[in-house]
Amino acid sequence: MFNCRTAWNKLAPLARASSTVCRQSGKREVSRHVRRPLFARRAQMSSRATGGGGEDKFYVLLVGAACAAGGVYVYYTVSGDKARYDERLAQISRRQHRQAEPSPAPTQAQQEVAADTALESTKEPTAVAVLEHRGTEPNQEVPEAEPSQEAPVSEPPPTEAPVSEPPPTEAPVSEPPPTEAPVSEPPPTEAPVSDPPPTEAPVSEPPPTEAPAPEPSITEPTVEGDSPKASEAVLKMPSPEAAEPAAAEVLTSAGRPEDVQLTEGTGVVSAGPSSLLASEPAPVSAPGPVDPALPEFPGHAPYLLIGGGTASFAAARSIRARDPGARVLIVTEEADLPYMRPPLSKELWFSDDPSVTETLRFKQWNGKERSIYFQPPSFYVSPSTLETVENGGVAVLTNRKVVHMDVRGSRVKLSDGAEISYDKCLIATGGVPRNLQVIERAGEEVKRRTTLFRKIEDFRALEKASRELKSVTVIGGGFLGSELACALGRRSTDLGLEVVQMFPEKGNMGKVLPEYLSNWTTEKVKKEGVTVLTDAVVKRVSFEDDKVQIKLKDGRVVKTDHIVAAVGLEPNVALARSAGLEVDSDFGGYRVNAELQARSNIWVAGDAACFYDIKLGRRRVEHHDHAVVSGRLAGENMTGAHKPYWHQSMFWSDLGPDVGYEAIGIVDSSLPTVGVFTKATAKDTPRAVTELSGTGIRSESETEAVAGVVAGAVAGAVSVSAGAPAPPTQQEENYGKGVIFYLRDKVVVGIVLWNVFNRMPIARKIIKDGEEHVDLNEVAKLFNIHED
Repeated sequence: MFNCRTAWNKLAPLARASSTVCRQSGKREVSRHVRRPLFARRAQMSSRATGGGGEDKFYVLLVGAACAAGGVYVYYTVSGDKARYDERLAQISRRQHRQAEPSPAPTQAQQEVAADTALESTKEPTAVAVLEHRGTEPNQEVPEAEPSQEAPVSEPPPTEAPVSEPPPTEAPVSEPPPTEAPVSEPPPTEAPVSDPPPTEAPVSEPPPTEAPAPEPSITEPTVEGDSPKASEAVLKMPSPEAAEPAAAEVLTSAGRPEDVQLTEGTGVVSAGPSSLLASEPAPVSAPGPVDPALPEFPGHAPYLLIGGGTASFAAARSIRARDPGARVLIVTEEADLPYMRPPLSKELWFSDDPSVTETLRFKQWNGKERSIYFQPPSFYVSPSTLETVENGGVAVLTNRKVVHMDVRGSRVKLSDGAEISYDKCLIATGGVPRNLQVIERAGEEVKRRTTLFRKIEDFRALEKASRELKSVTVIGGGFLGSELACALGRRSTDLGLEVVQMFPEKGNMGKVLPEYLSNWTTEKVKKEGVTVLTDAVVKRVSFEDDKVQIKLKDGRVVKTDHIVAAVGLEPNVALARSAGLEVDSDFGGYRVNAELQARSNIWVAGDAACFYDIKLGRRRVEHHDHAVVSGRLAGENMTGAHKPYWHQSMFWSDLGPDVGYEAIGIVDSSLPTVGVFTKATAKDTPRAVTELSGTGIRSESETEAVAGVVAGAVAGAVSVSAGAPAPPTQQEENYGKGVIFYLRDKVVVGIVLWNVFNRMPIARKIIKDGEEHVDLNEVAKLFNIHED
């Protein structure tokens, strides 16, 4: 028998001899400079002795037969595998769609029978029951729904389930033959049966080999009768899958109207956990108890916004502007709808309304009244209807905290254990107010008398304390601490309240303003009725004699009834561990790129975002305008804009209605500064600017159109030079209004407009140019500070 070893023994010597002859012949011909070398004659494979060179027909036939057999084997093997594979896929497909497959559409004759049945049901006061009999014998009588009448009904073969309507009077129905199942027509004088007129095609049951599809019908929950088999009658309820194609055949039952909820304008009917989609107006309810409650919130949100602050609201509006049909879900751990935080430390404290803590409405410096909420509740849709409401909308899920984030699975877990999946997600969790370690270690009595000012409930608690207590101490000399000190100081005279402010710097806002302006601001705060303690480092806090005692490092002791800790903000990055997101080690917050993107479908905005500024490098900003700008940009990028963060956000602070400032860029008192000041007029106050703009939230009225108008003026009036900046202009400590430039490497990186308003686009243009200036006094003229 020919095998592989025999083939090798035959072919190997021949191959070696042939290759040797070819190589030697080629070398000889090349050495003789023959243009085309003559190689040895092609050797013929043979099963005879080596070198014979003859053809062996048996060898050729044997090899050919082996190849053919191998090909046939491979063909049948592959064909069999494919057939088994297709059969397996068919089995899986049938198994998956067996329950979801709708019943076949009824024939024309069946539709006519159902129409006649519905017509009769409207005439009769009693509901019609459609029964399916199990295990009953032929010629067995089944009682009607009315106990006073009986109608013997013939039983079809067990393999068939014909549907017939019991007549109102006794009308025996003949049993159909086993091979057919036509419904017999009653005499004209008796009650009509559910058979069509004689001129129509008779209704026949399908062959015994095929199971007829059950008609969707609604029946009464129980059947009473004298027959021993009546208890075995099973009521047939339509499944949602079968009811949708045959919605016209659904009959009215004795269910309550409140068992069905219809979402107006959507055609969605909710009956407990499942809903019925139908084009017909208001399908009737099924019998039995049905839970009308919708799910509290959807299990999936195309746009999920974590956090209910300014950044989330700005992102939601931006998403809806670019995608009008978007469905946006905001999840916030607060109990309130999105609101603006600046009035909590500014305008609300100057309201004369005693119920301001409830209404949260305030008068701006221009006298106009508004609410701190961005939009009324009617602006939002209910979270339970977000998936079904027409044209989408924005829903807010309050009192929920996201505790875990699965980035790979695009899901978040809430504090109550529920989960929500998303397509795109924004993290705008903001920050958490910092607290002093000495207060954390002081005990529960001190903590209970300490307010970390951030939310609406903090404003309400502090406002109540200012009316009931005798003394309040504010720890912190930054924006929030100085604003609250001035606000409480205004009440000190009327309420007999002692207000103390302490901070480790030499003056108010000492980390932002230059020293001379910080000292002037401190004197301004003192005139508001506030006792200011500078260079105050808290060493220990305790509760003694019903007072909170604050002992300073230099030995001073302050006794107070309540403490307000305004010592900064810590970015909320609690989801970083579960989500695997990077946290910046220098500035804190989630580290994102210039498009505010942390992952392919995750963005971060607001106080929690450590972003890359294309002009000033990596930064993290904690101000209202930045929340608006970053939230709007994140919303645009979530809808495919792919825009980088180039906008220089501004921030502002007001020390009452007469002193305010706006700032942009990097404002750090440790940088070299140049200030240009002049005498202020009556219109150079926060009150005057709000009267002109109509809003107290100045970042909302800011427009970029001004920047284009002044761009040419900036380019023409500012020259480039490497010279040293001019010294600050002295105004004999009368800093009515002016401009402060912050320099780094002789380039302006920050600007503070002191009682100068509506000039922020000019400041933004100067920082964007990044040029060195010969005389900053000439640059200050661009802000029109010398106008009367």
